[in-house]
Amino acid sequence: MESAVGVGMIEGVVGETSRATDHRVASVVALEPVVDASSWIVEFGVGAPLPPSGASIGPERLGGKGAGLVAMARLGVPVPPGFTITTEVGRRMQAAQGDAQRVLPAFEARLAEALRVLETRAGARFGGLDAPLLLAVRSGAQASMPGMMDTVLNLGLNDRTVDALAARHGDARFAYDCYRRLIQTYAPVVLGVPGRVFDQLLDDHKDARGLVRDADLTADDWRLLLPLYQQAVLDHCGQPFPQDPAEQLRAAVAAVFRSWMNPRAVAYRSLHGIPDSWGTAVTVQAMAFGNRGEDSGSGVLFTRDPSTGEPGLCGEFLANAQGEDVVSGIRDPDPLMARRDASGTILPGRSMETHLPAVFAALQAVSARLERAFGDMQDIEFTVESGRLFILQTRAGKRSNAAAVRIVVDLALEGIITRRSAVERVDPQALDELLRPVLAPEVAATAIANGLAASPGAVTGRVVFTGDEAVRLAQTGVPVILCRPETLPDDIRGMQASVGIVTARGGFTSHAATVARGLGRPCVAGARALRIEPEQGRMTVGDITIRSGDLLTIDGGSGAVLLGAAPFLLPPADGAVARLLEWGQEESRRADDQARIRA
Repeated sequence: MESAVGVGMIEGVVGETSRATDHRVASVVALEPVVDASSWIVEFGVGAPLPPSGASIGPERLGGKGAGLVAMARLGVPVPPGFTITTEVGRRMQAAQGDAQRVLPAFEARLAEALRVLETRAGARFGGLDAPLLLAVRSGAQASMPGMMDTVLNLGLNDRTVDALAARHGDARFAYDCYRRLIQTYAPVVLGVPGRVFDQLLDDHKDARGLVRDADLTADDWRLLLPLYQQAVLDHCGQPFPQDPAEQLRAAVAAVFRSWMNPRAVAYRSLHGIPDSWGTAVTVQAMAFGNRGEDSGSGVLFTRDPSTGEPGLCGEFLANAQGEDVVSGIRDPDPLMARRDASGTILPGRSMETHLPAVFAALQAVSARLERAFGDMQDIEFTVESGRLFILQTRAGKRSNAAAVRIVVDLALEGIITRRSAVERVDPQALDELLRPVLAPEVAATAIANGLAASPGAVTGRVVFTGDEAVRLAQTGVPVILCRPETLPDDIRGMQASVGIVTARGGFTSHAATVARGLGRPCVAGARALRIEPEQGRMTVGDITIRSGDLLTIDGGSGAVLLGAAPFLLPPADGAVARLLEWGQEESRRADDQARIRA
């Protein structure tokens, strides 16, 4: 099994990735001869060997995700065990075409060794029937590219191991839910089956059974759906869903390497000035299961509000769910923190803090430790499995310009960074953009809908419902507001072309909210009163119908959505901006003094 994983995976990367790679990457690959393949994989987690002295374990080799996992493991933060395949491997596979045999044997052996070690540390065997090990395969570039590349979860399940997983955990519903999730992510990412095929099968089944949430489906429901999923794969691909775990892993790793060059990733790098030559790393990690029941779940948090910079955890949690359910925006999550009255008394309502108070307290402690260790506001993905907390990723969180100023000022005042560092971290242009308009208070009450204030700023534009329509109109000079049920990674060009973004579903950490903040676009997310129907080119709320081309105003600082144009106000500079400007002047005077002394 291990040998098949190594050889097949490499062949998949060499053969398939090279076909998906354009001349821009091929032209920048210049690699030294193979000397020591041991450095091509870096292990992390409890029991993992430390990298050799002097070995690079930064994001340029391990990607942001891999570097963060290694750092967290060294800090004693609970992370599921795994290993990261370095960016060098991806570049070598792209360049190997005519000389693959020079690269294949060394990497094959290194991968097999890493998988054996992971099985030992996890106490389970990949493809085993006694204690099956399930794996997640994730991308991870040097710079954060949220949602632009691919992930495959629950690898290792097939028609036999699914029953072994059910027996081990005494929970058939959980096991079959994992199996359908594998097919539902693997088939689109690896085999090219449109994801909507599975969405439609699931929606039809829920409608027939009168169910609303995926969590309401029983083991019998998933047993009925799985053959339909497998038939859909056969119909679209002409071959059955692979039953060999080694084949699954091989193809998943190859697909994740290939995703560096998918159109949305290329577009995102172009927008953000990220070099194609960096490549992506691939992280292979034991699964942590957020779908084990009501004492499990998944979430995303920021250690400070990424829209305003206000201190305190800000994020969302979904009980009995895996992480993709949260970031995709297809389910409305619960807040992390409970609502409180003026006296600090917790008010009724759903939240992680009230649902799992002990785990929430542990999450608060870990979050504070990571922010101090990395010296910046963190964007953290986590899973709770049967009451046990696991951190899956930490990275510097994307933030609005207003939040960027507030955060660096507060970090300096708290002694986490210096005042000089605070000044250096904020682009001077961002200070100019902070005086973004906001809605006049008297018109906010006329909103036709309200959602989450996901990214600040008020704008007026023409309604569009597709990314292509946004790009087309924006090229003619028309300001547009992209309205979607929820955005997907493929919407990146349309989001960049728009002056603002509205979604009917999703939360503060959804794809729409995160990307909008990174692009500096005002965004209202999760405006549930809106029924957005892109295929029909319309959006309705109550008896109001809005069509393509209609004028709309949104305020991403308040979450308001208004029909037509509305008056704006320019806010005064707040205290954080004034303080940062003062520090900047002090640093400038200090630099002048030092220059005079040297002269």
